[in-house]
Amino acid sequence: MAEAFQKLRTRMSKKAQKRAKEKTKKFLAEMPLQELRQALRMSQERLAELLNTKQANVSRIERRTDMYISTLRNYVEAMGGELDIVAKFPDGQVRINQFREIAGSENP
Repeated sequence: MAEAFQKLRTRMSKKAQKRAKEKTKKFLAEMPLQELRQALRMSQERLAELLNTKQANVSRIERRTDMYISTLRNYVEAMGGELDIVAKFPDGQVRINQFREIAGSENP
C-alpha cells in the first residue's frame, strides 16, 4: 500500500529534504504558460472566454516562443495575475515599467 508523501518525507535526511524543497520551489517558480494555466485549474476554453477569443488561439499562444508583451500581459491578467518585466544584472535587478505605461495609454 502506498504511504503518504509526508510520511515518506520524514524518513529523508534533513539535507535531502532541503534539496527537495529547493527543487520544488524552483519548479513552481518557472513553468510554461500551459502548465501555469493548468496549475490554476483553468481550461483553454475558459481562458478563451475571458480573452474574448477562440480556444484555438489560446492553444497557439501557449505554443509560441515569441509573442507581443501585450499578448502575454492579457493572458496573465485573464488568469488573475499581473505581468512584471524584470531585467537582471550582476549588480541587481530593475523592474521595467515602460510596458505598464503603454498598456495604460491603449485604454484612454
